[in-house]
Amino acid sequence: MSDREDRAGFVSYGIDDKPPLGTSVLLGVQHYLTMVGANVAVPLILAGALGMPESVIPRFVGTFFVVSGIATLAQTTFGNRYPIVQGAPFSMLAPALAVIGVVQASNPTGPAWEAALLQLQGAIVVAAVVEVAVGYFGLLGRLRTFISPVIIAPTIALIGLALFNAPQVTSATGNWWLLGLTLGLIVLFSQYLGDASRAFQLFPVLLGVVVAWVIAAVLSVAGVYAPGTSGYVDLASVAAAPAVMPIYPLQWGVPRVETAYVIGMLAGVAASMLESFGDYHAVARLSGIGAPSEERINHGIGMEGLMNVFAGLMGTGGSTSYSENIGAIGLTGVASRYVVQIGAAVMLVVGFVGYFGQLIATIPDPIVGGLYVAMFGQIVAVGLSNLEYVDLDSSRNVFVVGIALFTGLAIPAYMGNVGSAAAFREGMRGVAVLGPVLGARAVADTVYVIGSTGMAVGGLVAFVLDNTIEGTREERGLVEWEQATEDDAAFTSAFDRFLRD
Repeated sequence: MSDREDRAGFVSYGIDDKPPLGTSVLLGVQHYLTMVGANVAVPLILAGALGMPESVIPRFVGTFFVVSGIATLAQTTFGNRYPIVQGAPFSMLAPALAVIGVVQASNPTGPAWEAALLQLQGAIVVAAVVEVAVGYFGLLGRLRTFISPVIIAPTIALIGLALFNAPQVTSATGNWWLLGLTLGLIVLFSQYLGDASRAFQLFPVLLGVVVAWVIAAVLSVAGVYAPGTSGYVDLASVAAAPAVMPIYPLQWGVPRVETAYVIGMLAGVAASMLESFGDYHAVARLSGIGAPSEERINHGIGMEGLMNVFAGLMGTGGSTSYSENIGAIGLTGVASRYVVQIGAAVMLVVGFVGYFGQLIATIPDPIVGGLYVAMFGQIVAVGLSNLEYVDLDSSRNVFVVGIALFTGLAIPAYMGNVGSAAAFREGMRGVAVLGPVLGARAVADTVYVIGSTGMAVGGLVAFVLDNTIEGTREERGLVEWEQATEDDAAFTSAFDRFLRD
């Protein structure tokens, strides 16, 4: 029996199946619960980096869920039509943080968070237009023969590795036990008690965060944690939150565009496309169907680009396919597109509820830090898992992956030691030959933003090396990926039937 037949036998609900509405609602919410942590982590990281006022954070978080719901409905209906949840991307987080740092350094006075957010929005919108072109002009589909697991593995792994020093992790030393408790609970539920209960298998992250939050809330009410201290939960702010939040395009203002930030964000968009490329293959394999055709890949990437334009206009950090959701398919066997659409509709409504956003904002930094350690570690593992297709006895493959990972960590660390784009620009003025070029503000800012983005550095290094060092297609893992690829006509005819119906 083939691997595809094995997978098809495991699937409880196939892509085109429609379970009863009540069951679909529960299964759909379950799909979204697997990525709630990640979809909350990104806005909280951005809010912290921006210095966003606490009163604004609930609306900011709610906007991410509204965008996630709309993007998922668009992707599952008109895009690649896979049961993949769309949400806030970690792949675009590192360049976003670099952009925010540069903008805030050049705006020492005034509402720095608003200026930085508008520049971030503009960078995402313009970079996303490029993604739309890459998708609907079929560029990624044509380039797929040049993109192997050897490239995808270090690129995705660096998304998690680059975020190990997130403020919520490094600043939680004042309450390290709460961070450790959160992480310990997630490990306990997911690894040790997973076989004891279906709930532990499905919701280890959610349960870990909820239990830690309840403990922190009890200690806050008891007076152990005073207002303003690490671990304090402000329950009164939840009751005072508005019932409904106004969320709409351009709610923070008109996006601003600067070339250096756009180029830096293109690195994140490129990493997002590579991540989604791998996700499409993973969800097809777990759903028991053929690997994605060129047409399906192009439709998916094109729609992700459109939804990134929408996300930029709404004022979030972008949108991409979620690996956590794919993991849920492998765990539960629920691969129904209809189920994911139901879950997306629920999240879309929840995003407008003020109580929900404010409740998320009360999660203390140490708890968020414990969540990050688990989530970022999972992202690293998802990236490295792509190496299962690669011949790891090949010295060229080991070399490419190793160099990509090391440069993806070393160069951003160097940029961090430099301190800022302005300092980098001044330091480059005296460099022989390249000094006049690298000393220019636009060039220096561009190099600084890209150099500060681990997955951009590692991905570029891996792409160049993997396509220039001699190696067979079997060695690079391309043959196994393409063995079960669906025919382009199959996706096109199915999509046409959907549009007619």
